[in-house]
Amino acid sequence: MFRHSIRTLLVGLCALTAASQAVSAGAVAVPAGPRPEARAGRAMEARTLTDLTTAMKGEAFAYASYSLFGAQADGAAHAAAGRLLRTTARTELNEHLREAATLAGVVGTNAADLRQAVQGESYEHQVMYRGFATQARQDGDTKAAELFTELAADEGRHRDAFRTALTVVTSGHGTVPAPPAAQTVSVPAGPPKVRAARTKANLDTAMHGEALAYATYTLFAAQAKRTGDPALARLWEGTAAVELREHFAGEAALAGLVRTTRENLDRAVTGERSEATAVYPGFARRAKAVHDTAAAAYFRSTAADEARHAAAFQGAADRLR
Repeated sequence: MFRHSIRTLLVGLCALTAASQAVSAGAVAVPAGPRPEARAGRAMEARTLTDLTTAMKGEAFAYASYSLFGAQADGAAHAAAGRLLRTTARTELNEHLREAATLAGVVGTNAADLRQAVQGESYEHQVMYRGFATQARQDGDTKAAELFTELAADEGRHRDAFRTALTVVTSGHGTVPAPPAAQTVSVPAGPPKVRAARTKANLDTAMHGEALAYATYTLFAAQAKRTGDPALARLWEGTAAVELREHFAGEAALAGLVRTTRENLDRAVTGERSEATAVYPGFARRAKAVHDTAAAAYFRSTAADEARHAAAFQGAADRLR
C-alpha cells in the first residue's frame, strides 16, 4: 500500500475505524438468497438493478465521506456537527445501503460471494488501476500514479486470497488465507494534491468503488459468520478494512476530499438534495413503470430520508456562519 508521509492514528481514519467497528457490532443482517421479486415469480428488471447498484455506491461513499467529515468537525471543535455527520453516515450504511443490497440480492452463498469478489478484484488489478496509473503519469500526477500502481498490486493479492478461499469453500479442503492487515492512512483537510481533471475523475471513480467494496465485504463477512465459517469472515473483514482505511483513505487524501467543516457540510447538503429531488425520485419512477414495486418504495422512502438529511446539514452549516 502507498505510504503517505503523514500516517497512522490521525483523526480522520480513526473515525472510520470506530465507525466500521460499530457497523460490525450492530448492523442489520442482509439475508442471502433471491430477490423478493424473484421469489414472487418474476425477476427484477435490469434497469432497476442498475439503479440499485448506483444507489449502493452513493450510500457507501456517503458513509465513508461523512465519517471523515465528522472527524474533521471534531478536530475543529464543532462537536455537534461531528455527531450529526457520524450519525448520518451510519444511517446511509446500516439502513439505506443494506436495504438496497437486500432488494438487489447482493449476498449469496459463500462461494458465490467469493466468485463475485474475484471478478471485481481482477478487474481493478488488471484493468482499472493500471489504466488509471498510466493516465496519471501522462498527466504529470506522479503521486497518483504511484498510488494507483500500488493499489493494483494490493487488489491482485486480494484476488489471489479470494481464489484460494473459494477452493477451500468448494472442496472442503485446505485453509482460508489469513486476513490482510490494514494500515490506516491519514486524511488531512486540504485541497487536492493532483492537477489533472482526468486524475481527479479517476480518483472519484476509485473512491466510490473502494467504499462499495468495504460495504459489500462487510455484508459477506456477516454471511460467512451466519454459515459457521469464521475464518472466511475474518478474511472478508480484514480485506474490507484495507479497502476503507488504506485504499479509500489514500485516494481521499490525494483528492482533497476533506475541507473545512462548513465546506464539508455544504457539499453534503448539495449531494443530499440532489438525491432527494432528482436521483431517487427518478429511480422510483423507473422502477414503478416496470412494476418493481418494492424497489420503487425503497427509492421513495430513501428520497424522503435524504431530504431530512439535507435539512439537518443545512441547519448545522447555518449555525457555523
